[in-house]
Amino acid sequence: MAAELAAYEPLDLSPYCNAGLDVLGDGGADTPTGSVTMRGLPFLVGAAGGGGASCLIAPAEPVTVPIGKSARRIIVAHRQLAPTATAGHGIGTVVANYRFHLDGGVTVELPIRERFEIQVLDHEWGQGPFLAVSDRYDFNRDRFEGSWDDAGFRLTEHQYGWPESWWLWCWENPEPDRVVESIEVGSTDGQVVVGAITVANGDEYPFVDQAGRPVRLIVTDPELAARDAALDLEVDRGVATYPQPVPTGDDRPGWGALSDPEHAASPAYATVAATPSASLIVRMKDEQLGQVRWGDVERDGSAADDKVRIELADSGRNWVHVTVVDDETGQPVPCRVAFRSPAGVPFQPHGHHQHVAQNLNSWHYDVGGDVRLGDRTFAYIDGTCQGWLPRGDVLVDVARGFEYSPLQQTIHLEPGQRELTLRLTRTADMAASGWWDGDSHVHFLSTAGAQLEQRGEDLRVVNLLQAQWGALFTNTEDFTGHFGRRKNVIGGGDYVTYVGQENRQHVLGHMVMWGLKEPVMPWSTGGPAEGELAGALDATMSDWADRVHAQGGTVVSAHFPNPNGEPAALVATGRTDAVEMLAQTPNALTEYYCYLNAGYRLPLVGGTDKMSADVPVGIYRTYAQLDRDEEPGYDAWCRAVRAGRTFLSGGPLLSLTVDGREPGDTVDLSGPGTVSMHAGVTSIFKLRSLEVVCNGEVVALAEPTATGDGTFALEIDETIRIDGASWIACRASGVDNHLDGWRRPVFSHTSPVYVACGGPWEMADRPSLQYIRTVVAGARDYVRHTAIRRNDRTTTHHHGQPDHLAWLQRPFDDALDALDRRLR
Repeated sequence: MAAELAAYEPLDLSPYCNAGLDVLGDGGADTPTGSVTMRGLPFLVGAAGGGGASCLIAPAEPVTVPIGKSARRIIVAHRQLAPTATAGHGIGTVVANYRFHLDGGVTVELPIRERFEIQVLDHEWGQGPFLAVSDRYDFNRDRFEGSWDDAGFRLTEHQYGWPESWWLWCWENPEPDRVVESIEVGSTDGQVVVGAITVANGDEYPFVDQAGRPVRLIVTDPELAARDAALDLEVDRGVATYPQPVPTGDDRPGWGALSDPEHAASPAYATVAATPSASLIVRMKDEQLGQVRWGDVERDGSAADDKVRIELADSGRNWVHVTVVDDETGQPVPCRVAFRSPAGVPFQPHGHHQHVAQNLNSWHYDVGGDVRLGDRTFAYIDGTCQGWLPRGDVLVDVARGFEYSPLQQTIHLEPGQRELTLRLTRTADMAASGWWDGDSHVHFLSTAGAQLEQRGEDLRVVNLLQAQWGALFTNTEDFTGHFGRRKNVIGGGDYVTYVGQENRQHVLGHMVMWGLKEPVMPWSTGGPAEGELAGALDATMSDWADRVHAQGGTVVSAHFPNPNGEPAALVATGRTDAVEMLAQTPNALTEYYCYLNAGYRLPLVGGTDKMSADVPVGIYRTYAQLDRDEEPGYDAWCRAVRAGRTFLSGGPLLSLTVDGREPGDTVDLSGPGTVSMHAGVTSIFKLRSLEVVCNGEVVALAEPTATGDGTFALEIDETIRIDGASWIACRASGVDNHLDGWRRPVFSHTSPVYVACGGPWEMADRPSLQYIRTVVAGARDYVRHTAIRRNDRTTTHHHGQPDHLAWLQRPFDDALDALDRRLR
């Protein structure tokens, strides 16, 4: 390696320097002198120790620099002080002549042309020289930190290496066996400055001229490999991307993968472009793990040092057009895909990310078009895509919602192959049976992004919600209801994105609003993080609900029951059309069962509250059975939800009948007796159990009868004793949690079938009602005593009434009266 480094020898130009740094103008004083490294190569600017009044060559008259040695190439660090014409129109103008004198009387004269071999340093954007390179390589932006001003640029990951002081131009000796006796530098207009000259005698071209190649980084120290820390890869004569982890642990076909905890930092992969003599240095935080030579990696396939090994993972690549088709119809089908090499290097479709937001948090930005499940990124496509794929074996992951079998397979790509077709198999068709699925709660996607992703997840409805987050207002531009263009319909009406709204208060609660024709304002009140800093409580959820219903919309209590304040009053006064569950938790189930036992018919819906690229739309979704006599569509779906003909699904597909009636229906018994119940579940995920719940208690259970590959279907047929008004629902649990950012359980739950016993369906469990009353009373106390309010004398409120506190309290008073009547 030392011999290779010696192939670059900087010349001492100090005896021939005739100018100081002042000729460079503003900023010239900061130009480094002495021994300087540029693009990993050694140069000498002025004297070896640096400084000095004269450290540059400004050849008003030709200056001859003796060399007296063989040279395959000579690298000149130079710059033009001023353009020969404005607006870049001096292109091609000869500004200097360099004469290379070889032994035997041979002279090679080369014109130095503006914007070919040389250019001014502070040129206009996009006006760099064609035949010279910057004095530094392109580079990665700060990976984990930086200025707020650079937050947007951070997403680009890389930055062009604008020159700091010089352009580097390489002359290749046409007769490398001849000694180069000298170089004569002459300027035609006195506007050329030479800072350094280096002689190169190695076989390599001194600048990177080959595209990047993927490598695997293997930490050979087990303790270091298990650390939850990112590796850094530094290249002195080239560039490298950020190392990213390669998942080696839990792998879910079509649904993501995780790294093995014992190998959190390793293996990783990166892309390297370097000269053969370049050094690759691997670090973890401040600790250097090892250093290898890039030429050794390329020659031998791998190289190791101390605690790290670097392996070449490049089998070649083809630009391939991919089509994913439905196996039954043969037609392209929207879906999400992930491609990778056997080494774990991702090759995502062009226009999509290898890693969403570099595997960092993506709240509010970089949300659409890709999704990350665990440590694997998927790209949403319309059924077709194109881009690079590795030659040889290619590992393919494809998924489309819960009604297609996920595809994970290895295909072999031959050199020259440019087409690839993959086939997805549908395992269920709920829409054909009248069940439309939708995500109740999505943020930050554009309407076009929502439409791409919902089709990729075979999700019929997306409720994309404009919302306020303190000083941030999102999706405002997507709301079109007040122009009459209420729905964004694609696929002949089979898929609908409807832009609605989520209104938010940090204590009283959040409300999802579907089917709006005009916004319901103010969007958020009561202070951060929902409302403004020092903001007042300007509205109630009850008022919002009334205004939604006045325009024919649907009110959903978001992520029930939290925040747990006014939703209790909404239920007690009949203002909530449904309650939303974002994840299966004991608290959510206990709260939901409490309200059902108190006698409130509450349809259950599922949604994601998607706010980042590590959550797929519809990973929790609402299946609603449409009325068979009406045309399918968004309005029909909302009506089915309000009627309670729903089940929430995080994967398993449920069915439930009680005496032939389905969720949302009422079974009428003349008195105490029995009902016949059938519950069933099918799933593309392994199932743990199917349970039937009556009045909050599990009354029937089905579990897998054998271990092994798992169970994907379960059934229960039971006769259930009914002694009074009741409700019956079923729920199913999967073996695993999803690998989305929330790690939600694989879970599903139906809305109830209600069983009346000797009269109308009425339940009034006293402890449940007392609990609900306590919540309402507490929320009213918050309004009375804690919430910030505006002065009535200096404020005209949006509701137009003079006594704002009385207006705020009214729905809570109404709810308490309604609860007291039930308790009596």
